[in-house]
Amino acid sequence: MQILVGAAVLVTYLGMAIGGWPGWRMNRASQRDTGAALCVLLGAFPITEAWRAIDAQTMVLLLSMMMLNANLALSGFFRLVARAILERVKTPRMLLAGIVISSGCLSALFLNDTVVLMLTPLVAVALKRLERNPVPYLLALALSANAGSAATLTGNPQNILIGSSSGISFAAFALALTPVALVAMALCYAVVLLTYRSEFAGSARLELRGSLPIGRVHRPHLLRSLAATAGMLTAFLLGVEVSAAALIAASWLLVTRRLKPERVFSEINWALLVLFAGMFIVTHALEVTGLSKLVFAVLAPLIGAGALAFSSASAILSNLVSNVPAVLLFTKVIPQLPDPTRAWLMLSMSSTLAGNLTLLGSVANLIVAEEAGRRGIRISFLEYLRVGVPVTVLSLAFGAWWLSR
Repeated sequence: MQILVGAAVLVTYLGMAIGGWPGWRMNRASQRDTGAALCVLLGAFPITEAWRAIDAQTMVLLLSMMMLNANLALSGFFRLVARAILERVKTPRMLLAGIVISSGCLSALFLNDTVVLMLTPLVAVALKRLERNPVPYLLALALSANAGSAATLTGNPQNILIGSSSGISFAAFALALTPVALVAMALCYAVVLLTYRSEFAGSARLELRGSLPIGRVHRPHLLRSLAATAGMLTAFLLGVEVSAAALIAASWLLVTRRLKPERVFSEINWALLVLFAGMFIVTHALEVTGLSKLVFAVLAPLIGAGALAFSSASAILSNLVSNVPAVLLFTKVIPQLPDPTRAWLMLSMSSTLAGNLTLLGSVANLIVAEEAGRRGIRISFLEYLRVGVPVTVLSLAFGAWWLSR
C-alpha cells in the first residue's frame, strides 16, 4: 500500500513539474486535488487526518490577500498606477525603470500574480501604441514582480506559507529581505538593458498615441480599499498576527452598499486555493511514505554546506517541483537546523528568486506570457532564458551573501 501511495505522490509531483499530462485537461490545481484524493483512497491516512494536514492560517491569509487585491483591482487602482507611469515617462530607459519599480514595489505589498495580471495588458497596449518592441518591457515586468515579491511575507504564495510556518514577524522579514529584493530589481533592469541594447540605444523620445483604456475608476471604493490596505500594513508593522490583520481588512471591504460581493469573489483565484489545499495533503502523504526523507537525504550535502549551497538546493527543488511545494517540503526540515530563522529567510529568498530562472519558474511569468500572447506578442522559452538565467544567478549569489553576513 505504501508503494502505491508513494507512486501516486510522485506522479502528482511530476504532473506539477511539467504543468499537465498530454491529452488530459488537468491543470496543476486539479492534479494536486486528484493526488490528494488518491492518497486518502489508497489508505495513506483517513479523511479527517487529511483535513488536519491543511494549514488553515495559510489558507486564510491567502484568501484575505486575494479579496483585498480584488477590491483594489475593481476600484481601478492598478490601472491608475499603470497610466500614471506610462503617460509620464519620456524615454525607453525611463519606461523600463518605471515598469521595474512599479511592478516590484506593488508585488512587495500585494501578491505578485495579481500585479502582473493587472499590469500586463496595459503595458502591452501602451508599447504597441508607442511602436516599441514590447518583449523586453514585459520580461522586465515579470522578472521584477518576482524579485520585488521577495521583500515581504505577503508578496507571493510561498512567502505566505513561510510566514505561517516560521513565526517571523512582518517587520523583521521585510528588514532582512528588502535589500535583497531591491538589488534583484536593479539586476532585472540592468540585464534587460544590456540584453536589448538596440531597444534602449540613443535618445529616442516616447509619444503615446491615444489614451490608455483604463476603464472606470470608482473613487469612493478606491479610497476605502487604500484605507483598508494602509490599516492592514500598519497592523503588520505593529506585530498583529498577519493572517488576522489581513482577514479583518478584507472583511471590512465586504461591508458595502456599492459593490456586490459576487464581483469580488469572481476575481479570486479559487484554483490556487484548491492547489494549496491539495498540496498540504499530498505533502503529508510524502512524509507518511518516507519519500521526503529520501529527498532531503539527497540534498543534505547542499543544505549543510553554507548559504550559497543551501540556496542552490532550494532553487533546484523549486524549479523541479515548483516553489510552493518545495517550500512545503522544507518546512519539516528547517526547524531542526542550527539557525532556523536564517534558514527560513534563505528559503524564502532562494525559492522566490529561483522563479526568475525560466519561463515556467513562476505563475507570474506564465501570466505575462499568456496575456502577451493574447495580444499577438510572443515570449519564447529561449528568449526568456537570455535574461532569466543571469538575473537569477546574480540575485541568488547576492542574496546568499547578504543573509550569511
